[in-house]
Order: sequence, then C-alpha cells, then structure tokens
Amino acid sequence: MKEYSTSVTANLCTFARAYHSNFVRNKVFDDYLSYDLMGKDLYEKTGLLIQNKFLKEDFGCNENLCTASIIPELVEFIEPIPISRIVFFESELHGFADRFGNIQYVICGAGLDSFGFRNADKRIRVFEIDHPNTQEFKKERIRNLEWNSKELNFVPVDFSKDDMNASLLKNGFDPKVPAFFAIPGVSYYLTLPVLEETVRKIQNLCEAPALVCLDFPDDTTFKRRDDDRVTVLAKITERLSEKMTGTYSVSEMQDMFSRHGFMIEKHFDPQRIQESFFAGRSDGLRAFENVHFMTAKNF
Repeated sequence: MKEYSTSVTANLCTFARAYHSNFVRNKVFDDYLSYDLMGKDLYEKTGLLIQNKFLKEDFGCNENLCTASIIPELVEFIEPIPISRIVFFESELHGFADRFGNIQYVICGAGLDSFGFRNADKRIRVFEIDHPNTQEFKKERIRNLEWNSKELNFVPVDFSKDDMNASLLKNGFDPKVPAFFAIPGVSYYLTLPVLEETVRKIQNLCEAPALVCLDFPDDTTFKRRDDDRVTVLAKITERLSEKMTGTYSVSEMQDMFSRHGFMIEKHFDPQRIQESFFAGRSDGLRAFENVHFMTAKNF
C-alpha cells in the first residue's frame, strides 16, 4: 500500500473521530466508520505520535499504543474541534438538502471523511476534493474494505497546478444544481487572500444557490499566554511542520464573503459551540476558545 500522504493534522482529526466513536460513552458524534477507513496501521501510528508527545521521530519497533496514556492530550487538544465541527457541518448539510431537495456536497480537503459511506440520503451527491496521492490511499482502503457508494465522486486536485472548478466540472459537478461547500480544518493554514480566492471560485462556478460552511480561528489566536491551550496547540502543529498562519476576525469574514455575493447565515462563536455540543459534560471536553463555525449563502 502506498504511504499515506495526507497531513499529519488531518490524521490526528481522523484519529480523534475514531477514538471518540470507539471509546467515549456519551458521544458528541458517532463517526462509526472512521476507524475502518483509517485502518489499524495508520490508527496506531497516529496514536503513537500522540503518545510520544507529537514528536515526528521514528518510534521503536516494539512500542505499543497505550490508549489510556493519551486520553489527556486527546481531551485537551485533539478531540474538541473535529467532533463538534462534524456535527455542525452535517447538520447544516441536511438542512440545506431539506431546503432544496437534490443537492451536491463538495468537501474541500476531504481526507478520510466517511460521509460518503454513512450517507443514507439519496438527495445528496458527494464530491471529495483532495490531493491525488491522498485519494489513491483512500480508494485502496475502500477497495480492501469492499465498500461502495454510487453517490461519491473523487475529484483529484493538486492546487499547485490544477484548477478546482475545472476539476469539479470534469468529474460531473453541475453548476445548475444547488451546492453545499464544506471547508473543514483548512483556514488555520491559509492567509485571508488565499481563502478568499476559494470563495471567489465557488461563486464563479455556481449558477444555483450555494452555501459555504467552514471553521476558522479568530484574531485572538496569537495573543494568548504561552501556556494557554490555544498557543500549545499552535506549537504542536508547528512541531509537525504544519504551522498555523491564518486568523480572521468575524468582520473580516463578513466582508470577504460580501465581496463575492455571499452573506453570513449562521455563526457559532466559541460560547455557542460550547453550549451546543459540550454543555454538561464531565469528561473535560470543551470548545476551543478561539474557534468559530460559520455558514454563508449566495441566495
């Protein structure tokens, strides 16, 4: 099997969903296919990365993953964003389908997202955008698992040389059908102009109603104490060679979307994320203090 080429942070997010599904009793979200899609080898390799305090050096051949030992890091740093984000995104997606009927769901940077195989709603046709190498790994995993989804379309895009819109059109995207664009976990590593270019392309592509759903770190991210968990998480991703660079104020997001014909439809700030997904928990899971969820529409 080819070496998995998706980012380490994407692996960590998938690991968080798999762990949460398999071991947490009071689930925020049950991504019950994430472990199978990830596979035992990548799951354990990612767990060992956490166990070794996020150091990228090779692990000892005989080292075993002790799940209990990594629970503090999972609860504090790894689980909160991906498990609450997936609830928000998929809830908004189903609401969009209820509003328009047959729709297209485009996941930008899909990685090991499992929606295409959990989806029971035939109104939703799924397009996964990702780097060709990442998709080859995922397709091989799917073949080994003998899974099938007629509603799932792979859209390989190397952003260094490929045009996203052309690749979507080549793979069956219909500009005249309403489309829901998910951009999960990407904005943390982009500048505002780069993120805005993606929004511009979406608006240029879609002739029918379109909705963009994303999460983003706000402009307090790099103004915190060195021991704040937001700062610690940023240091972890930098240690993994995936430095966080993007921060956005809510007004910047509003202005960016407005410049391309979109208006904010829904905004969950950290307090609302906490109240919606983590209220009353006794296991320490809580919303990140700098992360927001947002949807914007062009209709």
